[in-house]
Amino acid sequence: MAANWYFVALLLMLVSGNLLLGFRYLPRERWQVLAALPGGERTACGTWRATNLTWYGLLTANAYLAAMALFFVLLQSLDLPMPRIVLLAGLLLAICVPAASLVARWVEGKAYTLTVGGAVFVGFLCAPVALWLINQIPLGSKPPLPMLPTLSAIAVAYALGEGMGRLACISFGCCYGKPLTQCPGFLQRLFSRWNFIFQGELKKISYASGLHGQPVIPVQGVTAFLYCAAALLGTLWFLNGRFTLALVATVTVTQVWRVVSETLRADDRGAGRLSVYQWMALALVPLAGLAAWLLAGEPVHRPQVLNGLVILWRADVLLILQGLWLLIFFHTGRSKTTGAELSFHVHRDRI
Repeated sequence: MAANWYFVALLLMLVSGNLLLGFRYLPRERWQVLAALPGGERTACGTWRATNLTWYGLLTANAYLAAMALFFVLLQSLDLPMPRIVLLAGLLLAICVPAASLVARWVEGKAYTLTVGGAVFVGFLCAPVALWLINQIPLGSKPPLPMLPTLSAIAVAYALGEGMGRLACISFGCCYGKPLTQCPGFLQRLFSRWNFIFQGELKKISYASGLHGQPVIPVQGVTAFLYCAAALLGTLWFLNGRFTLALVATVTVTQVWRVVSETLRADDRGAGRLSVYQWMALALVPLAGLAAWLLAGEPVHRPQVLNGLVILWRADVLLILQGLWLLIFFHTGRSKTTGAELSFHVHRDRI
């Protein structure tokens, strides 16, 4: 039991440090473009066309890495077969990563936009089927993955991933809140000190709404705090064998806040009183409760967190995590909405 608390306390320190630094620095202009890679074409002015690599991609890759590592630790704490865990994670990623783009294109009609809400909705609907399929694969004497603990681990890992991933939104300046000057008095007083002021013309909040330099509701920050808190509590409940509570609480907190947070946002979320994403979030809450009710009573061993942590020392698992990081960074790190032109010169005084 003490080991569970130590593990969650360690997670709390790591997550808190990341969030506090992100809240402080990422709204600034400096923290959007990570690097620019020159291509093979030159412009009429003699400069090189370049591709921007973004902090959005790096922070998104970090969030995926953290979520996947936590998913591995939680399920390994139950001493479950790693091949099935890896296959399940790969299948869900193969569904959710393209879904983030496809759902956004369907809902918003934009080719270069991603939606976490849409990907989560598709992922949660597909997770039980994916889990059933993975359990049908004959892997010798390796037992199947239990349904309720696995779904709980997915929910907890997702909450951590999206919470950490909101730092990417702050860097890009997307998913932004309403300007305080347009909010009711109690919201102005609540966020008079704790708000975000985005800087830089390349931030989405600048070119889409012209709100750079203005104090806005820190929706991304509140989301990151709530989701990470839900993930940490969910981790503690999972490790104490309370899988139903971990599943229902994390899904409820994250999805209810998604509905509420959209009322505080200034970016376009579609037409209608409730957006498509809000309807998706509202649908997931009762579905999680139904799944927990149907699967209650499934016999499972009590988790041992030290058994789970051992998995992070295995070379094959580390290679999988590194490969995932590179894949996500390659997919999300190349900016499609900004460009660059580079010029090079010789420092004559150093020859």
